[in-house]
Amino acid sequence: MPEGPEIWRTATRLSEVLAERSVKEVYFAFDHLKKYEERLQNRNVEGIEARGKAILTRFEDGLNIYSHNQLYGKWKIVKRGEIPDTNRSLRLSLTNGEHSALLYSASEIEVLKDDKLADHDYLKKLGPDVLHPDTDRQRVLSRYQDNAFQNRKVATLLLDQSFLSGLGNYLRAEVMFVSGVHPDLKLRVCTDQQKMQMAEASVELARRSYETKGVTTDPQTVQALKREGKSRSDYRHFVYNREGEHCYRCGTKIEVNKTGGRKLYFCPQCQSKDQT
Repeated sequence: MPEGPEIWRTATRLSEVLAERSVKEVYFAFDHLKKYEERLQNRNVEGIEARGKAILTRFEDGLNIYSHNQLYGKWKIVKRGEIPDTNRSLRLSLTNGEHSALLYSASEIEVLKDDKLADHDYLKKLGPDVLHPDTDRQRVLSRYQDNAFQNRKVATLLLDQSFLSGLGNYLRAEVMFVSGVHPDLKLRVCTDQQKMQMAEASVELARRSYETKGVTTDPQTVQALKREGKSRSDYRHFVYNREGEHCYRCGTKIEVNKTGGRKLYFCPQCQSKDQT
């Protein structure tokens, strides 16, 4: 499933081709949304917003298209009239004078009025978005310090979009590594320093991934590994998807376990329980 950085990059790209332009053609695959095709046609798109792992396409008449990619959804942007070479099922298309934005394979698409957004089941539960410009490190730290979350296991908490939105499987592994947090720990046993480090890493790594198209490793390590001839897949992450490879900090082999059915990669030395 795409995480916050990928969704924000998609929203940025959609904004570049759709925002402040009139949509000439609208297509919905789902029958219950067909009634909105004519209503949205020839309407201006006021903006595109990422909300956690969802995207809002906002129109001038107070209607919004809500879409959530889930596991398989994917946006494609093409020149008007072009048809992508794909076996995916088209769910939504928005076409203006120059481009078409095509959403394939997504199962969650809704049309919502402005006054219904605050009551939407997914949107109303979102925690602070780590990629939003208004989300600062102090606000994120307050989540890690909040008594409501102290008895939660960090490994599952970081996947909970009501805690912090925008984090996902690769970002949680990277945040926990940078902060020296073992996969088995609950938040209440983490030190104040670790909570501070997790707050800073939650923001910094998510925004670094947005800027670099998916790289979470720090620039100095990236440059050093490039000089050694390493590929992008080698230097992209500190620990994620690197089982059996050596940790870039201590040389210990990266391990993996499963929590909540998802693989969690970690360094047993840098993330020792003894560090709490």
